Amino acid sequence: MKKTQMIICIIHLLVVLMMAAIFESAAQAAEKIELSSGQTVYVSIYTHIYSGLKGRPFDLAATLSIRNTDSKYPITLVSVKFYDTDGKLLKDYVSEHVRLNALVSTRYIIKEAEIGGGSGANFIVTWKSEKSVNPPIIESIMIGTKSGQGISFVSRGQVIEDYTE
Repeated sequence: MKKTQMIICIIHLLVVLMMAAIFESAAQAAEKIELSSGQTVYVSIYTHIYSGLKGRPFDLAATLSIRNTDSKYPITLVSVKFYDTDGKLLKDYVSEHVRLNALVSTRYIIKEAEIGGGSGANFIVTWKSEKSVNPPIIESIMIGTKSGQGISFVSRGQVIEDYTE
């Protein structure tokens, strides 16, 4: 009986040690904030999706939202380009760099009537900063209504490379 109790105690001790290691690792990960001085970000955009049994297009309006999450320093938008499903550049939204001060947001809108992008459209956003900052939140919000039915969803941007001049 004593041997069984000892094995149970050892198992409990191992479980406690493993849990402590997991919590410590999670705490360290939460404390580690990745700063950046610039990135290029891919953001999915859907100007329509397909619905119903016949797969008919359901047109959507889309908003690209760029939010400077840094509480101290500005970021600069170097490029905001909109591409269609086939990778063809449809519009370059930034002819001159755009400065976003700390905690400032901006948006770029694609109206529901602008259906040229397709279900595989995307934005490529390039930003930079003179200091290492919290990277911005860059996401798209799609919304549409038809015959009393509404749909909306969000797509978060994906960093595809660090920006260097």
